[in-house]
Amino acid sequence: MTLYLGLLLAYSAGLIGMGLWLGRKVDSAGAFFVADRRLGALPVFATVLAANIGAGSTMGAAGLGYRDGLSSWWWVGSAGIGTLGLAFWVGPRIWRVATQNGLYTVGDYLELRYGRSVRAIIAALLWVGTPAILAGQLIAMSDILEVVAGTPPWAGALAGGVVITIYFTAGGLLTSAWVNLVQLVVILVGFAVAVPWALGAVGGWGAVVAAAPPTGDYLNFWQGGQSGWMYLALLAPAFVISPGLLQKAYGAIDERAIRVGLGAAGVALLVFAIAPPVLGMIARVLDPTLLNPEHALPTVFVLGLPVALGALALAAVLSAEMSSADAILFMLATSLSKDLYKRFLRPDADEAEVLRVARRAALAGGVIGIGLALVLPSVIAALSIFYALVGVSLFVPVAVGLYTRRPGVPEAMAAIVGGVAVLVALRLGLPDGGHALLDPTLIGLVVSGVLFGAVFAVRRVIAE
Repeated sequence: MTLYLGLLLAYSAGLIGMGLWLGRKVDSAGAFFVADRRLGALPVFATVLAANIGAGSTMGAAGLGYRDGLSSWWWVGSAGIGTLGLAFWVGPRIWRVATQNGLYTVGDYLELRYGRSVRAIIAALLWVGTPAILAGQLIAMSDILEVVAGTPPWAGALAGGVVITIYFTAGGLLTSAWVNLVQLVVILVGFAVAVPWALGAVGGWGAVVAAAPPTGDYLNFWQGGQSGWMYLALLAPAFVISPGLLQKAYGAIDERAIRVGLGAAGVALLVFAIAPPVLGMIARVLDPTLLNPEHALPTVFVLGLPVALGALALAAVLSAEMSSADAILFMLATSLSKDLYKRFLRPDADEAEVLRVARRAALAGGVIGIGLALVLPSVIAALSIFYALVGVSLFVPVAVGLYTRRPGVPEAMAAIVGGVAVLVALRLGLPDGGHALLDPTLIGLVVSGVLFGAVFAVRRVIAE
């Protein structure tokens, strides 16, 4: 176990060193927030795919595979579908708006399109929901260290939070884009090696089928247990309009880089989506009595692979968590420094001051994420809070706003406030595992769209 821990610590130290070295070049807000809009298709592909393959796509999806079987493909598959929507629908259009108007954040776009009040409420909502997804990444890191080295959860969450905060705070998008490229290579190689090796080690697919629980839907691709196609409502809209991903798109050098880079990332997610569930199902062969299904992935890597391959696979998972976590710090840093501090508190702040506030915001976000990681129950629970909140609050205003300027602040506020209110009420009131059409996120999205359209129609009638 000490060998695994030593290799993971050495890898983490290398990422910190790379981030600090790259961060020497970052001395302006433009470089920190949008990498001076110089990212080509390859770094766009790397930073978006690495951000999308995080705790939920690895530890969480493998845990769902252990519990529910093949239908857990839809957890990552839905993210891939949403990323394709960003690549060919929202991404190029919002990049044009951002480039023409010098926008750095999604808040900049919302103010340009709707006004200050909409910018303020979304920035506040992001600071409510975003630390939860950071906590999900840190929970996954602590799970890895707990399985391979027996470290307590607080120590794993603290160690992961420190590593990510240091290398991201050094250089923002420029640092994370190139560190993500290294992490992505480790992720893809690690999983490409781990799946066939672990499957062969347990006796092939027949052994996986034989170990399936007697529920009858474990091998059903469309729906099994609490997993299945209903994840589309929770995940796809959030990945189309996620502030962190949109701001990465802002950094592209041109629209082609967005279409090629993001399109390739979406396709890669659709392919990658099968790996974690299969590894989770393999874990059931190795240990059918896991108390925590989200320990399935490190269990396979420790028990089902040779030490060298297991260490590579664990580094891949650690890379996945780190790459997603730095995207989350990116959202927190930009929303506080640009959308709240410069816009409402210090409009006269220069770039150097905004950059200092962004770095301090990232540090504060890291501390909050570590705290939440110690109280939230699981990776999936933490991530679901964020995806639902972002999808319901942002999808309708952002998507509609790209096509027409006729709706204004009343429509956007009605969609945001009404959709989020319904989401929260249903999440508190509905039992888990109900009918897919009663999914709180799906209903929240529908209510958001209906309220947006209803307020627009009423205003049109009054105007006439």
